[in-house]
Amino acid sequence: MNLSSKLVLTLILVGLLAAGLSMFVYRLPGIEEPTPIAYSDFIERVEKNDVRNVTINGRTAYGDFADGKKFRTNLPEDGAVIDRLLNRRTRVEFTDSPAQSSWWSLFLLSVLPILLLLGVFAILPRQMETGRGGEAIGFGKSRARLLAPGKRRVTLADVAGIDEAEEELKEIVEFLKDPAKFQRLGGKMPKGYLLIGPPGSGKTLLARAIAGEANVPFYTISGSDFVEMFVGVGAARVRDMFVQAKQNVPCIIFVDEIDAVGRRRGMGMTQTNDEREQTLNQLLVEMDGFDSREGIVLLAATNRPDILDPALLRPGRFDRQIVLTNPDVLGRQQILNVHLRNIPVASDVDVAVIARGTPGFSGADLANLINEAALLAARRDRKLVTMAEFEQAKDRVLMGVERRSVIMSEKEKRTTAYHETGHALVTFFTPGSDPLHKVSIIPRGRSLGITMSLPERDRYGFSKSELESKIAVMFGGRAAEELIFGEDSITTGAADDIRQATELARRMVVEFGFSSKLGPLSYAESDQARIPDFLWGQRQFMSEQTAKLIDEETRRIAEEGKARAQAILSEHLPQLHSIARALLENETLSGSDVHALLSGAAIVRLDQNLPNAPKVRSAKPDPLGPALAAASARSMATILHSDA
Repeated sequence: MNLSSKLVLTLILVGLLAAGLSMFVYRLPGIEEPTPIAYSDFIERVEKNDVRNVTINGRTAYGDFADGKKFRTNLPEDGAVIDRLLNRRTRVEFTDSPAQSSWWSLFLLSVLPILLLLGVFAILPRQMETGRGGEAIGFGKSRARLLAPGKRRVTLADVAGIDEAEEELKEIVEFLKDPAKFQRLGGKMPKGYLLIGPPGSGKTLLARAIAGEANVPFYTISGSDFVEMFVGVGAARVRDMFVQAKQNVPCIIFVDEIDAVGRRRGMGMTQTNDEREQTLNQLLVEMDGFDSREGIVLLAATNRPDILDPALLRPGRFDRQIVLTNPDVLGRQQILNVHLRNIPVASDVDVAVIARGTPGFSGADLANLINEAALLAARRDRKLVTMAEFEQAKDRVLMGVERRSVIMSEKEKRTTAYHETGHALVTFFTPGSDPLHKVSIIPRGRSLGITMSLPERDRYGFSKSELESKIAVMFGGRAAEELIFGEDSITTGAADDIRQATELARRMVVEFGFSSKLGPLSYAESDQARIPDFLWGQRQFMSEQTAKLIDEETRRIAEEGKARAQAILSEHLPQLHSIARALLENETLSGSDVHALLSGAAIVRLDQNLPNAPKVRSAKPDPLGPALAAASARSMATILHSDA
């Protein structure tokens, strides 16, 4: 007889014992049940003066005869019987209390709830101790979703732009298809593969593609699904997940956002942290407990490898760490081709141009870009998605949605125009700046205007002069406001520019070692410095003199950038007025438009209604434009290239 059968039998015996006890208590002397009698017999005993007392409750009378026996009878609606009782000097009482309960109702109301509570408290601890709570209340059952082979199958043909990671993971496919190939020479497959990369880089897609290519069951679960309020539940779910996996070998287990459960131990004091640490301990035990020859491959993904527990990353658990980065221009072109399979596009769509114009985009960003372009074309009732939709979708993704409903006063428009023109001019005349792509005074997102630059190529590092140029560009808007309207009329529009410039200047000092006074030392806070003080006490990683020097160097770099922007705008004041006037008239200028104005030419655009007819906007050429042609020729090719 198993444990559950014994428990049920025990509860039945306890219930029968409680019922017998209730009957015994009810039948004790002094707890005699009244004998029901007919109303005629009751009247006859009243006439014989054989009734000692009567208690009337509604239409029911209870009482005692002269010999001490109890009786109960039903009364008619008229009150004649009361007069008879009073004439015989019988004691009469009235009450509105409920009728006396039977022994069975007494058992149900008093004993049964106690039995139910005892049963719950007897079952719950046993289920939690054995880790089988999922069978009764669903706590310990794994929440991993099983994607069977062939169901919404994703293969490596659906993945692009991460060739190195694909090559690393192809051996999983070969191992699951032919394990003997790797075991022939005594080699063992790694137990775990950790995918590291920024959000949207394709970690989950790549894991599903590996499972689809191998055509094996695919278990997917998030790290947060293991963590619950009750200690021990997460560990039970880990055990149950590996039990299910062993029943479906060969298979792949994918744990997304593993940093939710694999965070470094000993960094918290809450109950939730205790549960997470027990779950992590169980995961480590399970990874040690299965052999790679069983046909189970564990994949995990995270974008925070720095906070993972070292025991999780040691050889024998996650043996391989595969880093995924945002794709380069060739990778973006391949990703765009994958996502454009089911999108009808016009002949003017050049995937290479879109790829060059989206540096820094992840695979998810590119998929969102294509979806936005398709939605724009659908709103316009077009049968094909044209290049114009892709350009507008790129602006929508990079700069936000246009808010043409915002009503700005003429003063606000003029201030915004000079602010954005200041950014554009400093960008144009600062060596090392990225080519200007577009400048607009149409409100987008949370900003009233925007100036956007796009790099010519993918960048993986920056020099000191390039970062100083970025800071100068950030202060271009504030410098233009001070130059045109005076210091007393500057606005809050430069708040975000100042914040970004301050952060970049501080990183140049504390992280990049670009300060000659502080030298090539790192003063950035480590992960341990971010732990609350109540766990580690007050920690100081630098002296007060060093902190003061960091603030002084940060201020110096920021003020030098602002002074540089002021000098550029003062030197090119006529061009500042010219571009601001054109911006007020056209609202949006491309990089080639700004270059044309600086070269003394007019802005030429195509009318939207007549695609083949050029339309010249009424922007007056700058008289000093020809003199600047030589100075601006250095960036003409890059601006036109970016604007393409």
